[in-house]
Amino acid sequence: MTKAVLTLETLSCPSCLQKIESAVKGLKGIDKESVKVLFNSSKVKTEFDEQILSIKEIEKAIVDLGYPVLKTTVKSA
Repeated sequence: MTKAVLTLETLSCPSCLQKIESAVKGLKGIDKESVKVLFNSSKVKTEFDEQILSIKEIEKAIVDLGYPVLKTTVKSA
């Protein structure tokens, strides 16, 4: 599994967090248990299988909801 931390623009409400969490968990190749959306720091932490899903697809799922991704850090396990 590959670990990723995506830094977003400031999250302004709890429903934003829920939308993002739901969208990321719905992607094939995501370790659903690893998805954490951190409200105070506006970060999304997750683990995913690079054989199935790319970081660009994760970013797109978040951007498509209207939340710009400012920075992405990926670390292979």
